[in-house]
Amino acid sequence: MRIDFSLYLITDRHQCAAGFTLHSAVEAALRGGVRAVQLREKDLTPKELLLLARQLRTLTARYWAKLLVNDRVDIALAADADGVHLTEQSMDVTTARGLLGTTKLIGVSTHSLPRALRAAQDGADFITFSPVFHTPSKAAYGQPQGIERLREVCTAVTIPVFALGGISARKQTEVQQAGAAGIALISAIFAAADPAAATKGFDLFLP
Repeated sequence: MRIDFSLYLITDRHQCAAGFTLHSAVEAALRGGVRAVQLREKDLTPKELLLLARQLRTLTARYWAKLLVNDRVDIALAADADGVHLTEQSMDVTTARGLLGTTKLIGVSTHSLPRALRAAQDGADFITFSPVFHTPSKAAYGQPQGIERLREVCTAVTIPVFALGGISARKQTEVQQAGAAGIALISAIFAAADPAAATKGFDLFLP
């Protein structure tokens, strides 16, 4: 499946601004131009996650947007999502591909050049590379990678690279110039008082 999006929204319902639910924040971002959403709510039970995935599948379909599910291949299949996003603790790409088939997307989280190269070699459709800049949600992965490491990864792999971690609208130009095919966002949209307006601020990565 072709990567036809460059703004990748990763959910975190705990970061929703006042007055927004996960559903309403995602819909606002879709109105703003987001065309791919990763469902990433690790503290939900499988039953809760499947229900939410099906709700988001209906919502994203109305906007012709992709839906991917973090880690859970079974949930992605049951909800008829467009694919799955694998972490470093997930099953390998080859196994996931065998379960998903060739028509579903597989994204992979990477935090180093060797991991990025491995994901591309194993058949991932795209990767996220993080953290590019400082962000509390990625602090566990160490110091920010910086623009030059992002550039190195973008140059080395042949699949789309989505920059993740501390990406703000004012930093989008240097991220694009480093070769990133897209950006992945969490708090920049979910924590915004107006998620639709915040999305539109990332105009370099909108259709």
